[in-house]
Amino acid sequence: MSNWVEDLKKTLTGIIKGKDEVVRMAIVCLVSEGHLLIEDVPGVGKTTLALGLARATDCTFQRIQFTSDLLPSDIIGVNIYNPEKREFEFRRGPIFANIVLADEINRTNPKTQSALLEAMNEKKVSIERNTLPLPCPFMVIATQNPLEYHGTFPLPESQLDRFMMHLRIGYPEYDDEKQILKEMKGLDLIESIRPVVTRDEIIKTQARVNSVHVDDSLYDYLLRIVDTTRRHRDIRLGVSTRGAQFLLRAARGHAIVDGRDYLVPDDIKSVAPLVIGHRIILKSRTYIRDAVEIVKEILDSIPVPV
Repeated sequence: MSNWVEDLKKTLTGIIKGKDEVVRMAIVCLVSEGHLLIEDVPGVGKTTLALGLARATDCTFQRIQFTSDLLPSDIIGVNIYNPEKREFEFRRGPIFANIVLADEINRTNPKTQSALLEAMNEKKVSIERNTLPLPCPFMVIATQNPLEYHGTFPLPESQLDRFMMHLRIGYPEYDDEKQILKEMKGLDLIESIRPVVTRDEIIKTQARVNSVHVDDSLYDYLLRIVDTTRRHRDIRLGVSTRGAQFLLRAARGHAIVDGRDYLVPDDIKSVAPLVIGHRIILKSRTYIRDAVEIVKEILDSIPVPV
């Protein structure tokens, strides 16, 4: 495992108390070149995690507060006429950053949400017949509130599919929350964070993900999980091929974070609920269990290769 991974974990767990696994998975997502959707109630640390991850890396950072009147040009940028040069100049929007925080992404309209699709999928943006590459590394961290749906626009499946992982932070444990109250440093703690990893180090680690060895039996194991979601009695729409690709890459990233250059079944089991839970659609939206619980049941039902 790269030294910076351990340093980054230590830095983030210092501001997100008692959520070591959440921090770990956020780092796995970064290493795997994925985008992260964090959904939870207000005040549990969604934005803090995103800000901390950005500040602890030597990366450019932009925060976009999504509102109902936000336009695609507010994200991508716009051509402005320069009277001195007598030509149009492109003013880049906040999407041109290494880490972009899309705060409360479901509060803007679908047209503006779709402006992120090309950027998240191909790491480039198109404007007036020109295609511009985005900086590397590039990661979108989006937050949304599962409550207060008035004035919100739920993300369509095509948009959700661009996020590698869907995380929920949850309330802290009693002792952790007590420690948070004692410290009461808030944003001052985030401001004090110094980078523990450079962009080049992140890019080199991301490049190692593709070289993680995967035994043929683990390909079969992963595909059995995916195929079961397509035939499950409670699931209307199972995981797509792109979802399977994301699952494999996230599992490889998990192996890298664990300090290995080979895949084991636990890599797949650890990331599967976060990678495919938001990619399946249940037959009943009022079903008492959520998709993640069903994914965990599927994992328990499939024999692990030895």
